[in-house]
Amino acid sequence: MRGRLLTVEQVAERLGTSVRFPRRLISERRITFVHVGRHVRIPEGELEDFIAHHTTNPISRRYGRRGPDA
Repeated sequence: MRGRLLTVEQVAERLGTSVRFPRRLISERRITFVHVGRHVRIPEGELEDFIAHHTTNPISRRYGRRGPDA
């Protein structure tokens, strides 16, 4: 584990979502989490990995023989 342990509310704020989304990720076990007593925490590094894994890069546009000005 890397970094701080984040609350569900902190994760939701970083993702720009409601609290329901990170809770669903936890319940579906799509993200690594830690139980601290009755509380659930997500390691900061795991959140960064989750974001990186689900990031889609743009496709570079391919042009024909004439190029983009044709």
